[in-house]
Amino acid sequence: MKIILKKDVQNLGEAGEVVEVKNGYALNYLVPQGYASVATKGALKQHEETIRQRAHKEAKLVADAEAVKKNIEAMPVKVTVKVSENGKLYGAVTAAMVADALAALGVETDKKNVTVPEIKETGEFEGKVKVYKAVVADVKIIVEAEAQAE
Repeated sequence: MKIILKKDVQNLGEAGEVVEVKNGYALNYLVPQGYASVATKGALKQHEETIRQRAHKEAKLVADAEAVKKNIEAMPVKVTVKVSENGKLYGAVTAAMVADALAALGVETDKKNVTVPEIKETGEFEGKVKVYKAVVADVKIIVEAEAQAE
């Protein structure tokens, strides 16, 4: 019997897949538990349309993410921090600092999506920003010393 999986089922398939299983397994377990629905002609047609719409939506999201990626890679991110007399930072530049600097430039991102190397001195560094699933932007981080008030 052909069924359309609504949820991931271990050793069977992922949500959205059409799989062939024995009648008893489908009718006595998968369908009543809400893991699957019977793959009738109408259900298969509707499933194909859903997949088509999802692919179209996904393509638009990836295109938008690519535009954001180009925007991030085009502009360097400046982070101003306190430094000691010998040029070492008090602490380190964190992903949250880079995310805040990106937000000031108009690119909203979560600090969890920002990867920075260990930065403990002023200069230029390379970091990564995960924009969407497989779309990752390289970001140029410029660390500057904060002006000292005397």
